[in-house]
Amino acid sequence: MGNKAGSASKVKLSSYDDLFGGAENAAGEQIINVKLTDLHTFKGHPFRVLDDEKMEETTESISRHGVLVPGIARPRAEGGYEIIAGHRRKRGSERAGLDTMPVIVRDYTDDEATIIMVDSNIQREDILPSEKAKAYAMKYEAMKHQGSKGGSTLDEVGEAAGESGKTVQRYVWLARLSDELLDMVDKKKIGIAQGVDISFLTEEAQQWVSVILEETGAAVNTSQSAELKEYGKSGELTLPMVRLILAKEKPKERKVTIKGDKISRYFSEDYSNDDIEGIIIQLLEEWQNKQ
Repeated sequence: MGNKAGSASKVKLSSYDDLFGGAENAAGEQIINVKLTDLHTFKGHPFRVLDDEKMEETTESISRHGVLVPGIARPRAEGGYEIIAGHRRKRGSERAGLDTMPVIVRDYTDDEATIIMVDSNIQREDILPSEKAKAYAMKYEAMKHQGSKGGSTLDEVGEAAGESGKTVQRYVWLARLSDELLDMVDKKKIGIAQGVDISFLTEEAQQWVSVILEETGAAVNTSQSAELKEYGKSGELTLPMVRLILAKEKPKERKVTIKGDKISRYFSEDYSNDDIEGIIIQLLEEWQNKQ
């Protein structure tokens, strides 16, 4: 599949000169003031628009100066416009009591629109794992449709946020979790690595896991999630087994860290960490034998 000249990967949102080249530029786009009631949420928008402290700041800024950077939208077949970038600006405008907001209107394809929608939000630092997972999964699908320009599509997906293809792959897997489980990942009841393991289970098995975690309030460690994934692969997983695996008593892991400056006078620089550990264990053995 060839890459269309208008491919969204060529649209760098940072270059506002390109976006604001006069009210109507070569691409035939316009900046227009659109009624807020005519602006509709992007289909499957993965980022939540919350009335939080940041929204207070956005509202305050819009009350004082208006919307300084226009949103991006595309015309909808059924009338009005679909917001591609600017969901929070729309909410801020509503809260500031405005009726319209400036928007750049371009006729993007679904895939182009998805990529821009994800890229314009993915760099925010307060994104939840569930939002990132859904966003990366959407962008990955869109880029696969467009046909990759060589190189790894996963790497390209992470480019806007400076994340590796490997990290993106983990989030794309995470997106397969049920909403209940994703919510537990957001609330840090399940770690990302464990969430990735559990994402390989069937919908039914995921249901069992969330029911039992709700029941017990237990946390999942890596050996438990790995075991769930293994049994899930072989198709042997049952509800009682999930209960058994998740109810296992975890051995308390003891870990002692000794600061470098405390031991540097005993070990010259050519000792590796393993050497040092070996010697400390050996001395402890001798000490124990003397007791």
